[in-house]
Parts: sequence; structure tokens; C-alpha cells
Amino acid sequence: MSPEAAPAVLRPARQPLPWDEYLLRGLFGGELVLVVLVPLLALSALSLNGGVTGFVRAIVAPTALRALWLTLWTSLCAATINALLGTMLAWVLTRYRFFGRGLLAKVIDLPFSLPTLVAGVMIVALLGPQSWLGSVLTAMGMPIAYAAPGILIALLFVTLPIVVRAVEPVLLALDPAEEEAAAMLGASRLQTFRRVIFPSIRGAVLTGSIQTLARALAEFGAIVVVSGNIAGQTLMAPVYIYGEVEGGELGAASAVSTLLLLLAVVLLLLRKSLDTRVRRV
Repeated sequence: MSPEAAPAVLRPARQPLPWDEYLLRGLFGGELVLVVLVPLLALSALSLNGGVTGFVRAIVAPTALRALWLTLWTSLCAATINALLGTMLAWVLTRYRFFGRGLLAKVIDLPFSLPTLVAGVMIVALLGPQSWLGSVLTAMGMPIAYAAPGILIALLFVTLPIVVRAVEPVLLALDPAEEEAAAMLGASRLQTFRRVIFPSIRGAVLTGSIQTLARALAEFGAIVVVSGNIAGQTLMAPVYIYGEVEGGELGAASAVSTLLLLLAVVLLLLRKSLDTRVRRV
């Protein structure tokens, strides 16, 4: 052996796992299989019970297709609006000190603890045709409850905290020296936000918006009260699924459910990818 040769590195032998770690892994794996994997396989099998043709036929049925389209565009609108509104609220909570700030923070978190069914009742009580404001808007040809605007308001309410709580910790972690340097160089507040702050919070805004979209696609409690559930007009996909199950049409219900599930998986993978890129940056 030459003196220049590097000595061999001895790697320690891998220690066997203790029995309690085997037990915990087994319990976790069993729970994952029983609670997640088995129901997913059952749903997929039921949706394909009539073959691919039956699956496609259930999806493109006029009522199902309109329910899916209404669910998709209202959820996209809610995610877009809350991306802007949530970022603004996070900015206010982290950059300003004012009377009632703590109360505002608690109100923002209210949709997390309030049953969404109650949220739907609140919106109908305020904007329904039997209320003063709702009756005036209905008489003017602008109904809110039992129409698309009411659905959008319900989705905005139940998903409001998501973007706020995603962006707020990132804003708190920013170095104030960067903003001060931009101000000293003559940048306006808008220029500072656009060139200094937004690039740092862009990933959090995007991940929060994706999570908002996924949450809105699955909303049921508030929607079943607010929408009116008129087939072809205000019937949302989750409520359509519920109606098909109640009517004994499990094949159609499982087909639409599988499509929503695939959308949720795509959104989850997209969010994970964005999270990974944000951490690398």
C-alpha cells in the first residue's frame, strides 16, 4: 500500500430497530392502508364499475358537467381574490399596530373554527331574499343567495385564513434592513413591495392560493345552504355527489368524486413542488 493511498473508511454496522419502532411503523402503515388506501381503491373501483366509457359518460352528463364547471370557476375566483385579499391582510397584521389588531387576527381565524354550515346560514340570513338587503338586491336583478355571487362569497369566507396564515410568517421573517435600504435609495412603498418584498413572499402566496383552491373545490357545508342547489344553475359538484348518493346512483357519484380527487392530488403535488423550490431559494 502506497503512502499516498487514503485509508479505508469503516462504516458502523446498522443497528437493528427496537421493537417499539417496528410497532409504531406497523400501526402507522396499517392506519394509512385502512383509512386512506382502501377507501381510495374502493372509490376508484366503483367509479370504473361501468368501464372507462361509463366513467366518461357519468362525467359528461349535462348536470354533472355544469356542476363541475360551476365548482371550478367559482373556486378559481375565490383563490384569486383571496390571494390578493389574504396578502393585504397579512401585510396589515405584520406591518401596522392599531387598536383592534388582535381582534382582527381572531376574526380572520374564525372560519377555521366555525362550522361551514353555520357560515352558509349567516350568509343567507344577511343576503337572502327574506332579508332587507337581499330583497333590495333581488328586486334590482342582482340576487346574492341562491345564485353564483352567494356561492363565491361563501367560498371566500371559508378559505379566507389560508393565504393570510401562509404569508404572515414569511413577512415576519423578512429583514427590515432591505426595506430601509430601498427607501434610502428613493424607492416608493409600491416599488419596495414590488421589487423587494413580493419576490420573497411569492412562493407563500402561490402555495396558499393552491391550498385555497383545493379547499374551495371540496366545500360542502356552506354551499349546500347558500347555493339553492338548482340543477344546471347553482348545483355544485360536492352537492351533486351527495344528491347522487341519496338517489342510489353510486356510479355517477363515485365518478365525479374520483375526478375531484385527481384534481386534489394534482394540486397537492403542485404545492409540494412549490414548497421545495421556495426552500431551495
